[in-house]
Amino acid sequence: MRVDVLTLFPEMLDGVFRTSILGKAQEKGIISLHTVNFRDYSGNKHGTVDDTPYGGGGGMVLKPEPIFAAVEDLLEKAGNQAKPRVILMCPQGETFSQKKAEELAKEEHLIFVCGHYEGYDERIREHLITDELSIGDYVLTGGELPAAVVIDAVSRLLPGVLGNETSAVTDSFSTGLLEYPHYTRPVEFRGWKVPDMLLSGHHANIEAWRREQALKRTLERRPDLLDEVELTDRDRKTLEKLRRLKDTDGGLE
Repeated sequence: MRVDVLTLFPEMLDGVFRTSILGKAQEKGIISLHTVNFRDYSGNKHGTVDDTPYGGGGGMVLKPEPIFAAVEDLLEKAGNQAKPRVILMCPQGETFSQKKAEELAKEEHLIFVCGHYEGYDERIREHLITDELSIGDYVLTGGELPAAVVIDAVSRLLPGVLGNETSAVTDSFSTGLLEYPHYTRPVEFRGWKVPDMLLSGHHANIEAWRREQALKRTLERRPDLLDEVELTDRDRKTLEKLRRLKDTDGGLE
């Protein structure tokens, strides 16, 4: 997969792209990550990429010419590859989710557009962008950090990126549920012990315990997710039991 990020501040992403999972994925040749300073496409000697909004108002608006020129240059260089998704990081966009990450992980080429200032000329949205994404209902200085979040989430789904191929499958939200609790050595720490079930060596029972714990944690922390996840008859019975415990004891402990 190739990923290009249009930004006025490429240095914000350089460290992110060189380290940890993203850095290793590039070393393996699984993904290639590039930043493009769209100021280089301004077409004027001052490198101007923004202007005041028509109709008045505060702030500055990103001009369409530099962003269109940068994306079109990338498309020309890509040759006959499949048309990339051009993603605008924007508070007005669709809220990013694991489902969206799985969808984007199937693409060969992604282009992210990261803005600053007051906003974008609307013609960028209407005639260039294929997706608008937001990582939450809050405002950040620019789109670089949200883009890094999306790229990280997508890249870990690519085959060969993670050392343990089951990690991405069992992560929170990948199954529609929050992930079950994890433990490692020592067996006892400051009087707190690892659950006996995890020490039993009975894999079927351990998997059943983990599923129950995932259901319990989701019911406690994100019950809204249960409306979307596909549940088995056993899951429903487990949830009924957990809800009864919650109603009786005021908690699930």
